Amino acid sequence: MASTSAVEIDIEQRAALLDAWTETRRRIATLEAHASHLLAERMRVDQQDAEEHPFHRDTIHRSMVAEYAAAGRVAHSTMEYAFTDAAFLERGHPEVLAAFQEGAITAGHVREIVRAGGIVREAINNGRADAAALATFDTAARVVAEAETPARTAAHVKRLAAALAGDTVVERHERARSERAVTMRSVDDGLALLTVVLPEHLAAAIMDRLTQLARGVVAARQTPEASASEGDRGVEPGLDSLDRTAIFAGGTFTTDPGNAGHDSRHGCDAEPVPADSRTIDQVRADLLTDLLLAADPSPANGPGLDNIRGRIQVTIAATTLAGFDERPAELDGYGPLHPDHARDLAGRNLGWSRLFLDAGGLVTETDTYTPTEPMRRFLRARDQHCRFPGCRMPVHRCETDHTHDHAKGGRTDVHNLAHLCRGHHALKHPDIADDHRWSARQLPDGTIDWLSPSGRSYRDSPQRRVMFV
Repeated sequence: MASTSAVEIDIEQRAALLDAWTETRRRIATLEAHASHLLAERMRVDQQDAEEHPFHRDTIHRSMVAEYAAAGRVAHSTMEYAFTDAAFLERGHPEVLAAFQEGAITAGHVREIVRAGGIVREAINNGRADAAALATFDTAARVVAEAETPARTAAHVKRLAAALAGDTVVERHERARSERAVTMRSVDDGLALLTVVLPEHLAAAIMDRLTQLARGVVAARQTPEASASEGDRGVEPGLDSLDRTAIFAGGTFTTDPGNAGHDSRHGCDAEPVPADSRTIDQVRADLLTDLLLAADPSPANGPGLDNIRGRIQVTIAATTLAGFDERPAELDGYGPLHPDHARDLAGRNLGWSRLFLDAGGLVTETDTYTPTEPMRRFLRARDQHCRFPGCRMPVHRCETDHTHDHAKGGRTDVHNLAHLCRGHHALKHPDIADDHRWSARQLPDGTIDWLSPSGRSYRDSPQRRVMFV
């Protein structure tokens, strides 16, 4: 057994490495802030050149971007975005810029904030919002970014920008919908990149349905070798099994309606299922191919909204649902949703809940239109995703966990329950050794304080519904 002094030295070493890593990350952010400032300075020189030679404005700008792209060995479009982001950052986001220069936030945070702020700047330019709206956005965005990951920050600031810009979001969604398209580009080695641009709520539902089907395929694997190797490929075992009508052929998956109710393990005449070693990403890609190539559009199949089986969560004010106003709804975890789309979805689905919010925009109570489990609905509405700091796994792929272990007296109520994905749930499991186990404490407002094995504290707060405040 190691001596006490040896254990203390080991803990100090781990803490020192963590501190060195976080400090290095902070210094990297400050250097990226300086690099952004240099791009903004170069943009000012570019504007001066363009004023002196107005007939060559576009050529001067393209030449500048091309040279920086070549010098930095980055794509032209990436460099174009970098210049634009740097210019908007210095012109309209002093609070975010200060946090960036201090190393309190990263370039990823800045990118999400500046681009989300575009609709606020547009609303101000069109006279639909007061000039102070951008300052409000800037201050709030800094607070969020200093406490969240770039991905979570993106969802927050999109919602904030929607509230400040008002109906600009609705108009932007209407214009953007016309840009839906499908494109293909070769990526060599016999592969191609198929890109689909379509409304976000449809894309989220499609991705969720593919994931559900792929998990079913993985769960239906019958060889011990495949089951034993699932963990190495990042596949989640132990999921509900798929109907035994599965047929695998040529690396793809489909179902055989003629074999419904038969099981190949009990002597049916279906072809045996070969061993399947695909990753879940590969299964999703094969399923997408099968679903697109095996069915034709028809009146029986209906439009896309009728066939949504993927799970998405939408929040919309009662007044907007009733048509009294046109405030944006929210596709939880992603951002604003056009109110017409939300109303259309509401008319096709009976699983809607009415939410009551406190002055801070936090869900405190819910009732339902149809019989349901009120506590689970409350938690899904409050959490939206895994409650481990930085994780964005949607609630319908998470487990409901007692923050204070039920076996140790933890109560089953909303102030002691939260959604955790399987991986983060395991971090606080009692089977893990004390040296590596995390612990959590939930506060009355739903905030969860996580304590790491090294004794560091990390906080995760529930999202606010700013659009309804």
